[in-house]
Amino acid sequence: MRILIVGAGAIGGYFGGRLLEAGRDVTFLVRPGRAEELDRDGLVVRSPLGNILYPSAPHVMAPMLDQVFDLIILSCKAYDLDAAMDAFAAAVGPDTLILPLLNGMAHLQRLGQRFAPDNVLGGQCLISLDRDASGTILHLNETNQLSFGELSGALTPRIQAVTHVLADAGFDARLSQQIVQEMWEKWCFIATAAGITGAMRASIGDVIASDGEALVLRLLAECADIAEGAGYTLRSDVRERFQSMLTTQGSKMTASMLRDIERAAPIEVEHVIGDMIARRCDPDKSPDQLSVLDVVYLNLKSYEARRLRQQG
Repeated sequence: MRILIVGAGAIGGYFGGRLLEAGRDVTFLVRPGRAEELDRDGLVVRSPLGNILYPSAPHVMAPMLDQVFDLIILSCKAYDLDAAMDAFAAAVGPDTLILPLLNGMAHLQRLGQRFAPDNVLGGQCLISLDRDASGTILHLNETNQLSFGELSGALTPRIQAVTHVLADAGFDARLSQQIVQEMWEKWCFIATAAGITGAMRASIGDVIASDGEALVLRLLAECADIAEGAGYTLRSDVRERFQSMLTTQGSKMTASMLRDIERAAPIEVEHVIGDMIARRCDPDKSPDQLSVLDVVYLNLKSYEARRLRQQG
């Protein structure tokens, strides 16, 4: 199976690097700046589960992409999705499978509209990653799970083939028959963690130390209500686990959105928070009643407005 990894950033570089080390047929689709880094330094990952140094990671830029791939793993930021689809469009054939690892849900419809719904799988990853100024990928915890599945939940021959190619590649690859449920659950967690740590500019532990537990749990409850309204009620054990992780005293956990804010970078506020609000169904809510989600959204949108003003 020929695999195209769209981007060699933190997520794409990590999972692509593991697949390369396992002998899979992997090519990275990259922009000129990242191509220069790979040519100069190779693909470098620092991980508590084992470092990766791949001196000659196969890569290509969009103008040179002239062949169809079997599996495309999409790891871009949500605000780059349109540009990414333009870049990898030449690699999509009738039987190509697209495995997106973006947060939220809106990208599934956009991918299905641009290509074909049958091309699109469900997917998510549970891992904490960052990149330093040199382009080295930093694995910040000891979790490296990638879950995937047919959106219908069916165990098809093609998803079994994907399972085979991702298995035993140095990360926890999990075939799921309820991937959409799991994506909604992760979305609720990410919206809460990113919303709280991004809006407060602080770690979970710092927020909890400031008597913020009730606010954190209220935000999680608002997200869970939206998921339930969409038909994806958070499972009780999952919700309990989220609540524990999001209220742990002394926790240093932050979302990647906060790290992006701290480096004055763009953030996925529309895809993670804005789209969650757009799916809210609350006919009894007064227009002058702001929820925690509303306040978080305003805070993060204000950051974006200030960033653009200062750049302009």
